[in-house]
Amino acid sequence: MLRNISKIKTTTKLPIRCLATTADPASNPNRIHGGLKDQDRIFQNVYGTYGHDLKSSEKMGDWYKTKEIILKGDKWIIDEMKKSGLRGRGGAGFPSGLKWSFMNPPGWEKNVGPRYLVVNADEGEPGTCKDREIIRKDPHKLVEGCLLAGRAMNATAAYIYIRGEFYNEATILQTAINEAYKAGYIGKNACGSGYDFDVYIHRGMGAYICGEETALIESIEGKAGKPRLKPPFPAGIGLFGRPTTVANVESVSVAPTILRRGGDWFASFGRERNSGTKLFCISGHVNEPCTVEEEMSIPLKELLEKHCGGVKGGWDNLLGVIPGGSSVPVMPKTTCDNILMDYDALRDVGSGLGTAAVIVMNKQTDIIRAIQRFAHFYKHESCGQCTPCREGTTWLQKMMDRFQAGQASEREIDMIFELTKEIEGHTICALGDAAAWPIQGLIKSFRPVMVERMKQFHEHHDNKNVGYGGWIKDGKVKDGIVVDNPKPAHH
Repeated sequence: MLRNISKIKTTTKLPIRCLATTADPASNPNRIHGGLKDQDRIFQNVYGTYGHDLKSSEKMGDWYKTKEIILKGDKWIIDEMKKSGLRGRGGAGFPSGLKWSFMNPPGWEKNVGPRYLVVNADEGEPGTCKDREIIRKDPHKLVEGCLLAGRAMNATAAYIYIRGEFYNEATILQTAINEAYKAGYIGKNACGSGYDFDVYIHRGMGAYICGEETALIESIEGKAGKPRLKPPFPAGIGLFGRPTTVANVESVSVAPTILRRGGDWFASFGRERNSGTKLFCISGHVNEPCTVEEEMSIPLKELLEKHCGGVKGGWDNLLGVIPGGSSVPVMPKTTCDNILMDYDALRDVGSGLGTAAVIVMNKQTDIIRAIQRFAHFYKHESCGQCTPCREGTTWLQKMMDRFQAGQASEREIDMIFELTKEIEGHTICALGDAAAWPIQGLIKSFRPVMVERMKQFHEHHDNKNVGYGGWIKDGKVKDGIVVDNPKPAHH
């Protein structure tokens, strides 16, 4: 239906809303969320049904009345974004409209010079694959979103920081930017509105830490991607020392549709404080892994059974689900049975929505091995700036290597939990938290599995006493090398 939206004549009072579902959440506060209708999907091309060129995007409604939105001004755009209830789709969940407004404090005009929007397309979180789908299939939504978000912030340019491994995506996005320049949609006098705005691509080198906003800014400036202390915040002193806002690809890409249809339309989806539609990327032990746009607050079970063909082996074969990418705690099946997929519901059960990267694990999964792999990832990706993270992730990795084999004593479970608490909240950025939470979730939900693994190891080694550090009775050091001890292999 939305493919011919650019040819539809609408009145000023009701622009495009006639094509979208209108709902008053107050009229039915107990309604079940989910079952998003096609006409309400923002990303019409998420499966690549149509082309990703400018002509195809215009048929799907992109660049429609963009000039009129720009001319409404920054205050109107920010007010609509606040009204929509959109929260950052990069994982933190901070209200987008409020974040954008930080760029326009009283007297901002006196700070003469360039101002920047930086779009985080680094997407290095294991399990997350939504932003690359937007860039691959709907690049013009991102480019138009940059223009309108930039207008809200009175920015002069946007830098899209894209992960270096995304070669094809970077090529498609650059082509879309070139098309927009050629059509006069961006650049000097963008869309004929009198507003000048440029869009640039900056290719990263695949460092996970550059997904943190200040590390990303450092990387664009040509420095090592290490997070900055805050304050000062980027909205005051950011890229090249100028006011800057860093936003996620999805957060920016949904802005044009919200501004065309109205903030109230977007707010009609999902529960209060969890508004809108969301891209969920589901992987793991489901019959049909996919990236799908659905309403916020949809039940997890419905999401998996409706769009992914269910869990391999059936719902009763489910072991656990990581609902928001590798950095959030795993949930056991008992929690998954009735959980809603939104920020507040997942926070209340000790997990988080994160990037909505749903990693499904059935009962054939070695859950300790899965979390051990995450521990290796975070140790490898730590920038090393903060001692708790640099040293702590190394200790976590070594302990999880032993836990995976069962070469430990039960009391070490409490020791590793205490270690995660020493890392969590004691670093400049959230990578320390991201390294700690998966292990905390493992201990909280699957401690009996860990204990059983240790018992099996002890029985296999004739019940020899296992001491701290995984040392067994016959373990010793010879010429600086650990011998007769399964792990560690080196002293």
